[in-house]
Amino acid sequence: MSADPSPHATPSRPAPQPSDRRPAGGRVAAALAAAAPALGAYAAVRIVGLVVFWVAASAAGRDALHLLSERWDSVWYQRVAEHGYGYTVITLADGGIHSDLAFFPLLPALERGVAEVTPLGLAGAGLLVAWVAGLLAAWGIFAVGARLYGRRAGVVLAALWGVYPTAFVQSMAYTETLFTALAAWSLYAVLTRRWIVAGALCVLAGLTRPSAAALIAALAITAAATLVREYRAGDTDGIVRRNGRMLLGVVLAPLGWLAYVVFVAVREGSPFAYFDVQAQWGNSIDGGAALASFILGLPLPGALGLCAALAGLGWLVYLCVRQRQPLPVLVYGIAVVVISLIGSGYFGSRPRLMMPAFPLLLPPAVALLRLRSTARTAGILAVLAAASAAYGAWTLLGSGPP
Repeated sequence: MSADPSPHATPSRPAPQPSDRRPAGGRVAAALAAAAPALGAYAAVRIVGLVVFWVAASAAGRDALHLLSERWDSVWYQRVAEHGYGYTVITLADGGIHSDLAFFPLLPALERGVAEVTPLGLAGAGLLVAWVAGLLAAWGIFAVGARLYGRRAGVVLAALWGVYPTAFVQSMAYTETLFTALAAWSLYAVLTRRWIVAGALCVLAGLTRPSAAALIAALAITAAATLVREYRAGDTDGIVRRNGRMLLGVVLAPLGWLAYVVFVAVREGSPFAYFDVQAQWGNSIDGGAALASFILGLPLPGALGLCAALAGLGWLVYLCVRQRQPLPVLVYGIAVVVISLIGSGYFGSRPRLMMPAFPLLLPPAVALLRLRSTARTAGILAVLAAASAAYGAWTLLGSGPP
C-alpha cells in the first residue's frame, strides 16, 4: 500500500479525475463502498458512547431515550415541528423572553416529515434524523479527508470526529450532525469544483444553524481568491463567464440564512428582529468579552486550565494553517471557532458549537497515520472513545444543557 501524501502537499486545485460514465446509482454505490471503513469506525465509536451512556442511565434510574430526544433544545425543535413558530417563555425577572424564533426550521421540518410517514413520534423522528445525519456527516468528512490526504486519513478523521469530547451531542435530537453533514459535503463540492451543488447545500445549512455564516464565508472568500488570482495572472478575458458556475454557487450560498432572517423580520415587524431574538437568549456578538469575563471569574486553577485549553485550540488552528489546508476548508474551520468564541452565550455550549469544525482534526488524523500501525491507531481511538463516552454520560446525566 502506498503511503499517504505529505501533510504539506495539498494542491490548490484538485487533480483531474478520469471520466466516470457509470449511472449515478453506480457511482453512489462505489463511493459508499469506499467510505464503508470510515462509516464502520464512526458507528463503532458512537455505539461505545451510547452503550456507556445507557448503562450509566440505567444505573441512575433514568430514561436514556428521554435524555437523548426530549431535553433542552430538542424540546424547542419538536415544539416548532408540531405547532409552528410562535411559542415564547418568559423566564427572567425583568420580563425577558425566550422565543422559538431563535431555532432554525430545517430540523423541525424533517422531524415533522419523518413523523408523518413513519410510526415514530416527533422525539423518535428527531433521533432518526440526527443519527442518519451523523452517518452522512461522517461520510462527508471522510470524503474531504480522503481527497486531501488519502483514504486512511479519511477513515481516521471520521473516527476522530466521532470521539470529539462533546460527541454525545451527535446522538441527540440536535442540529449538529445535520449541519456538519451539509457543511462537509458542501466543502467537498467546492474541492471538486461543483460550485452550484456547494451553494445549494449551503442554502440548506443556512436553514439549519446560524453558524452557516462560516460556510458562507468559506465559499465567498475562496471565490474571491480565485478571481483575484486569475486577475493578477492577467487571465482577464472572459473571467466572469469562465467562473459563472462558481459565482452562481456563491450567490446561492447565503439565501437560506437570509431567508430565515427575513422571515423573522417580517413576522416581528422589525428588520433586526432575528438579532433581537438571539440577544434575548443572551447570544449576541460581543467580541469575546463574555468569554474573558467568565475566565476572570473562575478560581485560579480553573482559569489556568481553561486558558491552557484555549491555547491548545489555538495550536490546532496553527497546525491547520501550517498544514496548508485548502482555502475553503481552512476558512470554514477557523470561522466556526471564531463564531463560537465571540458570542455572549452560555459558556458550556461553546465546545458543542465548535464540533462542526472538523478540519481542526485533520492534523491529529495525519499524525496518527505516522504511527504506521493499524493496531496502535485503533488502540488510541478506543481510549478516546471510552473517554468521550464517559464524559458524555456524565454530562447527559447532569442538570445543565451541553
